[in-house]
Amino acid sequence: MRYYPAGIALSLALAATASMGVAAPRQADPRAVTLVAEGRAQLEAGQTQSAIDSFEAALAVDPGYVRVFIELGDAARQSGMQGKAIHYYREAQERDPGNLAAIAGEGAALAEKGATAKANEKLAMLESLCGKNCIETRYVATAIARGPVVAETVLTAEAVQPDAGVTQN
Repeated sequence: MRYYPAGIALSLALAATASMGVAAPRQADPRAVTLVAEGRAQLEAGQTQSAIDSFEAALAVDPGYVRVFIELGDAARQSGMQGKAIHYYREAQERDPGNLAAIAGEGAALAEKGATAKANEKLAMLESLCGKNCIETRYVATAIARGPVVAETVLTAEAVQPDAGVTQN
């Protein structure tokens, strides 16, 4: 009789965890899927800001849709903002730790940023998850071989000297 409450609690815990394993995978909101498709088309057309707007709208519709974070990371990389891209890829990995696209995107962004050692860690992780011949592994290996992306030189106010002469109109 004294084990009765503990037995009930244990059976409830087992029933709850057993039902979690049978749960269906989460389905994305169809509106978010449509917005991501629109954004992907805009990104491929070179309209980066419009694509980012579409991806952010998809994120507002369905904040749990992992693909949105990967697409935002791709758009940030295309804009030359590798640090922001790394943030989005890590957000995707928090929600889905085994997502190969997120790991590959982060590895490529790290390589483009010049963090070759960390990019090699991501490459090793991908090799252990899917092998040396999977698309994601080859993608990161290519990005590492290409090396860091050199940013354009920014013109500062100090670099431009005003003309000292005054002219009459």
